[in-house]
Amino acid sequence: MIKIDGVEIPTPTTYVVGIEDLSNAERNAKGDIIIDRIGTKRKIELSWNYLSREDLALVLQKVAPVFFQVEYIDPQTNSKRVGTFYSGGRTAAALDYRNGVIRYKDIKFNLIER
Repeated sequence: MIKIDGVEIPTPTTYVVGIEDLSNAERNAKGDIIIDRIGTKRKIELSWNYLSREDLALVLQKVAPVFFQVEYIDPQTNSKRVGTFYSGGRTAAALDYRNGVIRYKDIKFNLIER
């Protein structure tokens, strides 16, 4: 479903694509809004209920660079799209710790288009 720098990552439990318009807006003397749309960018919200330690390490390593290429399904075009993204804050909660092995749940982060 999603590739980062050409590597397929585990399919997320939650996949939300936001379409964000970047604009400069101000009011004129009549009070009418004047909007200058600068661009439109994507924000992809991802989460996984559970990931193995290996899968979590893979995902976190792929989003560690400042910028990376993401191939994803865009709902507006209903097709695959590639863009340059960066990652927001990343969280991973510990489910449990048994026999020296930790398991993770509720992994979440956003991918924001450059």
